[in-house]
Amino acid sequence: MEYRRLGASGLMVPALSFGAGTFGGRGELFGAWGDTDAAEARRLVDICLEAGVTMFDTADVYSAGASEEVLGAAVKGRRDQVLISTKAGLPTGDGPGDAGTSRTRLIKAVDQALRRLGTDHIDLFQLHAYDAGTPVHEVLGTLDDL
Repeated sequence: MEYRRLGASGLMVPALSFGAGTFGGRGELFGAWGDTDAAEARRLVDICLEAGVTMFDTADVYSAGASEEVLGAAVKGRRDQVLISTKAGLPTGDGPGDAGTSRTRLIKAVDQALRRLGTDHIDLFQLHAYDAGTPVHEVLGTLDDL
């Protein structure tokens, strides 16, 4: 597998990554994408690792967080072999703090993702949407702090 440096981060990532949007399969939208359970997810992770695909992408909004839970279970015991990317910013509920990229929302999203993934770090945290209501300096400052 070819690996590339991710921007100026120093992080080396494979040329291909695996999207875990089907993991969990909850809700109308994500259920239509697929319903990959923990056993099948582990099998897919095994196949990826054998092929050198070591980066797995998910998001808090995928199956209401179930994608992160299933991915975390699938890589359990092999966390040192994988890179995990996840995202936040899209609505995850109806509450006033359940969408966007405010400092409070991003910190909460990372804390929840760490819990669901069963890990102590996220290799790549991304914004899933642009939030015109939050000043860019607040968003970037929060990402820098995280």
